[in-house]
Amino acid sequence: MYMLACGVVFFPGLFFISRKVLESAFKNWNDADVFVVSERLLSSTHATLATIVGFIIATASNDVMSDRHRLTNEFVWFGAPYMAFDIYAMYLSNYHSQKVKGHEEYRKHSLLTIKQFLLRHPLMVVHHMVLLMVFMPITLFLRTGLGGDFFIGCFFMAEFSTPFVSLGKVLIQLGLEDSWLHRVNGVMVLLSFFTCRILLFPYMYWVYGQQYTIPFHKVPFHLQLQCNLANLSILAPQIYWFVLLCRKAYRLYLRQTGSMGQPAHKDGSKTD
Repeated sequence: MYMLACGVVFFPGLFFISRKVLESAFKNWNDADVFVVSERLLSSTHATLATIVGFIIATASNDVMSDRHRLTNEFVWFGAPYMAFDIYAMYLSNYHSQKVKGHEEYRKHSLLTIKQFLLRHPLMVVHHMVLLMVFMPITLFLRTGLGGDFFIGCFFMAEFSTPFVSLGKVLIQLGLEDSWLHRVNGVMVLLSFFTCRILLFPYMYWVYGQQYTIPFHKVPFHLQLQCNLANLSILAPQIYWFVLLCRKAYRLYLRQTGSMGQPAHKDGSKTD
């Protein structure tokens, strides 16, 4: 419970402090700039911590099925408040982004603005709620006598791509989508996302097969059906998001090659 209390203080406190610092340091920023960057800093901080903890847990595991690591449960407790608070931070980010565009319904908070947020970001909200309501209880309470912390560590490391995704959003928010930094970051987004969120799954199956001397292609048949279905349910949205990232990268490439030698066209939108 101590780690839960630390998370309750740390993540909202980080969001609040980053807002105040950004407001003081960048007087010309509007509310959308401040809230978007603050929310992305929040998610990047959590992702960085998760990646570090996941690496420590995974590399310390000799037996992928039975080894336990004290950091596993402690970080789950610590990260739980983030999953809940980040939904609120994403709502504020979306609210102020739409408000600065002059949308009439965003003059004040209401059930309509909450509904619009849920319709705009359904997968992210579901993703956070599943981690909070399913992954957390299973990890903390339903693994009596079982280990498997290696796999949980691998799932933590899946967050490695999040800081790059967040940086891309911040650069777009600041109107730097045509900069060289945004292009380099875009490559890192694709590489890190594909490696840590898609290749991660065959890697875990391969490690399991190596420990029990099972050929890679036969590993799924040695696991319980619910394990394979759970992995598929996690992998499916990752593939969907990766396809969206590839499409976005392709559109950006076409836009930049089409405008080469011409003044960059900006429509004022910062939330694409």
